Formats: sequence, C-alpha cells, structure tokens
Amino acid sequence: MKKGMLGRKVGMTQVFDEKGFVIPVTVVKAGPLTVVQKKTLDTDGYNSIKVGFEDAKERRLNKPDKGQFAKANVSVKRQLKEFRLDDTDKYEVGQEIKVGDMFKVGDKIDVSGISKGKGYQGVTKRYGLGRGRMTHGSKYHRGVGALGAGTSPGKIFKGRKLPGHMGVDKVTVQNLDVVIVDSEKNLLAIKGAIPGPKGGLVVIKNSVKLTK
Repeated sequence: MKKGMLGRKVGMTQVFDEKGFVIPVTVVKAGPLTVVQKKTLDTDGYNSIKVGFEDAKERRLNKPDKGQFAKANVSVKRQLKEFRLDDTDKYEVGQEIKVGDMFKVGDKIDVSGISKGKGYQGVTKRYGLGRGRMTHGSKYHRGVGALGAGTSPGKIFKGRKLPGHMGVDKVTVQNLDVVIVDSEKNLLAIKGAIPGPKGGLVVIKNSVKLTK
C-alpha cells in the first residue's frame, strides 16, 4: 500500500534495541498533515490527496494558493505535496493525518531530500578523482587532468567531470527501517542517515523496491 509523509530533519542520535545493540537513527519531525484537496479517478483520472504541512502566514501566499485553502476551509500551510495513495476513500478534505496513521515500526521506507550545499568544488572532492604526484617540482596535484581526446576528434565530449557547484541536489535513500513512531510528539526515528541539513524538508514514502 502506498504511503506518504512530509517532515523536517531534526538530527541524528542512537538508540538500543532489545538485545542491547546500538542503532544509529535520524529523528524526523513528521506531520501532522492536513488534507487540502482530494482527487479521484472520476474527476481527475487518478486517485490522490494533496496535503499541507506547517502553518504559514497568510500574507506570504499569493491569491491562487489562498483560494485553495479557503475552498478547503483549512488554515494556510507552508508546504504542499500530492501523494498518490491506494486508499484515498478513507481521507476527507480538512482531515488531519499523523505519522502513526501512515507508518509503523519495522516499515521499509524511502526518504528524499535536498543535499547539503558544498559551494564551488574541484574534481577531487566533487567526484573523488585521484591527485597528481606530490614530488618536488610536479606543479600538478589536484587539477582536473587532460581534457581533450587527442587530435581526433579534437574536442571535449559532453559530461566531462569538471569543477563546479556541488550539493543542493535531490537525493533519495532507499530501504531504510522505521525504528520508532511517536504520534503524540509527531516524531519518526529512521535507521541510518538521510539527505539534507538539520531542519531540511524531507519526503517519506514506502519503499519501492524491498531488499531481502
């Protein structure tokens, strides 16, 4: 069954399982979400719900955004996201969805977020390329190396690994385990690391490909 949730990355810590083993986890403040719009197969050609996350100031929204919140009779939200779910019939406009309604301990999930920005970086850090000799007089250590392909074809092919902006990319980490679900505090503890800085927005979905 398809599931979805929005959240903010709080940070990393560790917990102990029943056998005393340490589990590194990332804590996410997930939800609550408010259903803003409901799409059905008859009206839109597919089933989905549009949800809002985090309250926002009304003066920061434009008229079209204000209109859809007014139509749904819900308070304005900062984030909007559409999830294609299989069981849209059990959701109604204005309904609040908590993290415990979507996920439980032991679920396999995929987490997407925007990676940390690294600024302008060279090929050694950006792509992990090897360095040149460090001997005296080399004058070549962390450069990009030869760019061309000789006289023939005498040009630089597209896709060459070069220095440039690093980070701020959409990254998805798959097949993570849900360790703790706290619906009262809207917290979700996920085994391992997830993309993005502290406070970064993340999208949590059920895993698309399960590993044995």
